[in-house]
Amino acid sequence: MRRKKGNGIKIAAFFLVSIFTMGVMGKEVKGSSLSLIPSNGHIVAIDPGHQSKGMYEQEPIGPGSSVKKAKVASGTRGIATGKPEYELTLEVAKKLRDELIQRGYGVVMIRETHEVALSNKDRAEIANASNAEIFIRLHGNGSEDTSQSGVLTLGPTKLSPYIPALYEESSRLCTNLGTQLSLATGAKNRGIWETDTMSGINWSLKPVSIVEMGFMTNPLEDSLMASEEYQKKMATGLANGVDAYFAMTP
Repeated sequence: MRRKKGNGIKIAAFFLVSIFTMGVMGKEVKGSSLSLIPSNGHIVAIDPGHQSKGMYEQEPIGPGSSVKKAKVASGTRGIATGKPEYELTLEVAKKLRDELIQRGYGVVMIRETHEVALSNKDRAEIANASNAEIFIRLHGNGSEDTSQSGVLTLGPTKLSPYIPALYEESSRLCTNLGTQLSLATGAKNRGIWETDTMSGINWSLKPVSIVEMGFMTNPLEDSLMASEEYQKKMATGLANGVDAYFAMTP
């Protein structure tokens, strides 16, 4: 619940975030914002995956890498609802933002509109430049097998050539987010996929987790994720995961 007294703080926080987001890679970055200064001392960066238009120029998948991938793909689409992934991720991200604010967190939103041009590297660098302690990247999963369902989290490997020092904390973040999201929604917990192929993980300087919230190629799960009620459950579960992560952080 917001009080009038906090409005000035919120405006100041928006001004501060505009300073550190304007200079990412020497270009203006639009779409990101900081909710407010936290009352519990913690700040979380949330990246709603994808955007209305993909960016298919190539960028290195991590610092010093010769391997390159498209800057950002356009994402998948709901098999039953037709909802684009970039719409789903922003809808859930906004609910998660609001839930975290109610719990006293500050939130850095990497985007709050669909009309942005942010590569996966850009997104990580916005989080890096903020005071956020963790970086949560929301996505919808897809498979040629329409029976596949459930929650999957992604984090770096123990031998990551990019961020090996973040392995333990990222793994703990993935575990808590996946466990609590599964408990809140009843969705199957598919565990953690440890990988060094994801640009948005490899460029992060914060403990990071990609959360595949469910399969948009599964008709039932797609319909559930598009519903307001289920999205609220997802936001609650993810917020519970954030609480559990910080409760375990020394």
